Amino acid sequence: VTKFKIPANFKSLLDMQVVGPSTETLAESDFPVQSFKPKVQMPFKRIPGQNPRQVEVERRRQLYLSFDIAELLDNKGIDSNQLMPRHYDPDNMPPIEETKDFVFPIYLPLKVFDNDEFDCRTPEEWILLGLEPGSSDRKPVPGKALLPADDVLGHEDPKNKELIYKWIDVGVLDYDKEADLYLVHKTDEKGLVRDEEGRPILNGGITPEG
Repeated sequence: VTKFKIPANFKSLLDMQVVGPSTETLAESDFPVQSFKPKVQMPFKRIPGQNPRQVEVERRRQLYLSFDIAELLDNKGIDSNQLMPRHYDPDNMPPIEETKDFVFPIYLPLKVFDNDEFDCRTPEEWILLGLEPGSSDRKPVPGKALLPADDVLGHEDPKNKELIYKWIDVGVLDYDKEADLYLVHKTDEKGLVRDEEGRPILNGGITPEG
């Protein structure tokens, strides 16, 4: 009896043996797996006739992933680009016939209408979803943010009339409780949250140097 000799290209041979579709996540991601899981108020022990907890979690995850906030708002006749207040210039008001449905420009910020009464998680709980079991590094949490398409002009003057605001995929890095604001970073074309050197952004972007 002789021992088996493993070929040098053993791993590549295994990669070629694709039997069929798989539920394994093959795409590279900077987000933890648990950050996509919805919060489900169900007992861990299944009651006869009730769906298993994991089945319900997966069904809701697929349902929530199918929602698109821009599409939902558009179906209600809401233009996302008009949600952000702009500079008010009373000397250059457009004629009423050109303003379509509104006479005065939007001037109230979105936070005036914010309501977290029905939120399933607190902001701190959302941020903690970035912690993977056994790891001390906190990864970003996936989300969408209404941001200007032009980063440079958006930083200089967020209320500039020339800006176009869109719902953009972001990684939520941190949360400021006093200001009630989230720190977010736009994802790249591959859906990753990376810094200028291509490294994953961890722990809210704080480096060992501070």
